[in-house]
Amino acid sequence: MDADDNKLAYCVTDVPPWYLCIILGIQHCLTAFGGIIAIPLILSQSLCLQHDGLSQSHLISTIFLVSGICTLLQVTFGIRLPILQGGTFTLLAPSMAMLSMPEWTCPAWTQNASLVDTTSPEFTEVWQSRMRALQGSIMVGSLFQVFVGFSGLIGLFMRFIGPLTIAPTISLIGLSLFDSAGTSAGDHWGISAMTTILIILFSQYLRHIPVPIPTYSKDKKLHTSRVYIFQILPVLLGITLSWLICYILTTYNILPTDPSQYGYLARTDLKGDVMSKAPWFSFPYPGQWGTPTVSLAGVVGILAGVISSMIESVGDYHACARLSGAPPPPRHAINRGIGIEGLGCLLAGAWGTGNGTTSYSENVGALGITKVGSRMVIVASGVLMVVMGVFGKVGAIFTTIPSPVVGGMFMVMFGVISAAGVSNLQYANMNSSRNIFIFGFSMFSGLVIPNWILKNPNVIASGVVELDQMLQVLLTTSMFVGGFFGFILDNTIPGSKHERGILAWNKAHEDDSSNTLESGEVYNLPFRINSYLPSWFRYIPFCPSDVSGPLDTNSLEPKQQLGITDPPQIIVGVAL
Repeated sequence: MDADDNKLAYCVTDVPPWYLCIILGIQHCLTAFGGIIAIPLILSQSLCLQHDGLSQSHLISTIFLVSGICTLLQVTFGIRLPILQGGTFTLLAPSMAMLSMPEWTCPAWTQNASLVDTTSPEFTEVWQSRMRALQGSIMVGSLFQVFVGFSGLIGLFMRFIGPLTIAPTISLIGLSLFDSAGTSAGDHWGISAMTTILIILFSQYLRHIPVPIPTYSKDKKLHTSRVYIFQILPVLLGITLSWLICYILTTYNILPTDPSQYGYLARTDLKGDVMSKAPWFSFPYPGQWGTPTVSLAGVVGILAGVISSMIESVGDYHACARLSGAPPPPRHAINRGIGIEGLGCLLAGAWGTGNGTTSYSENVGALGITKVGSRMVIVASGVLMVVMGVFGKVGAIFTTIPSPVVGGMFMVMFGVISAAGVSNLQYANMNSSRNIFIFGFSMFSGLVIPNWILKNPNVIASGVVELDQMLQVLLTTSMFVGGFFGFILDNTIPGSKHERGILAWNKAHEDDSSNTLESGEVYNLPFRINSYLPSWFRYIPFCPSDVSGPLDTNSLEPKQQLGITDPPQIIVGVAL
């Protein structure tokens, strides 16, 4: 690749034109959209909500609003890199494990669409009581992340965690969700296979094929430009096409109209009244489902997810810094980023998304494609997500996606999550029998133990109810079981740092970018807060060390600016 290909059009601290910020902000929202809407759609099954489209739309609106607020907090006061915040799959696994306990199993009548009266107080209490239990656990669990971040303990954590702990933990997030993917895809295998094939076609086979799209610039006036639209929006294009085909098949009644027939769930009119019932404006607020409740089992399970989320986010920070032309993040910035993410989880719990927030790896990848690393673009994304959360009709539109289309998306998405976990093994020496044993045993245990506990739920009977519930949640969370064995074995079985992959892992996350800005300009607190703080603030783990004066902006390295008379992002915006 030529050196010119790696140059950035805009660095972290640059402010692109307002229209470019909006267009690129839309693109980042669309890139994250698959992960953000997938979480409420998966949770709705465990919350007994699969036949209540209106409540699902409220959940989607809430998660959009909270993701937007958390993104703005992270970019302004947190790590200060162009990194988007959204729902996290690391909290999904323990949440589903908690809701699979006998006391939270959905009543049989909630599974039958003809028996569910979504307006009845009884049904409302069924799903909201489950949501409140989730909220309380997430809020208490997130306090741990806030403490670890703002106290600076994340550095101590990372000293003992290497590729052989991270690989099974992340991989088992995807693998443990195979049942959700199979259930949704199995509603109509033809439609789900079509969705999967389209996403694979766009993201893998057509990604290097540019599409000519008309655009306008002052120099060239109206002309066509070539844009790699398949590389930027493969999931969105795949889902939209499948959704459209399902709509056509529904309109001409090619899909069955009898609920008892196979393929009925691929129809797009099953929740047709949701669009008309959903308000134009809805304002989600903290405690909208009632006062959260707390259980020890739920909190401990969520803690396992929170730890995984923190580890993943530290990796994302370094990757984001490299791709946006920033220096490697210093300790105070990482501490602040993790602390703000914990605060985001606290807000998500208070608002009642049923989930937390984390940094989105997909959007870090999008930076590498667009070559625009400005954090103002992510600010625009955050504002846009808040607006989407306030418009009730937006959440309602997403609930009409047929479940086989969602299942096809899950097939790709969860597969990629599993493979992303395995990719961490590139840092370890996998010719070593020690490492092969640790990874293989961790992965296999993470599948076997939860599966057996789920089939024998009454086997844990210590006599202490709280302890039984805690063990039930932990041992049915694949991610925790695999990560626990990986952590213990990797830190107790003798092996050099080189063999374990610790040296290569640290080197990969400390590599400087060839084109970077002075660290203080990127990572210091906003609005020149540094210059107003007393000198002793430098000893606080999340405060920068140079708090006693204004920044020396003359020390910035010269930035390599692209001649961007025709940025591809404008064309993407026009196409949208």
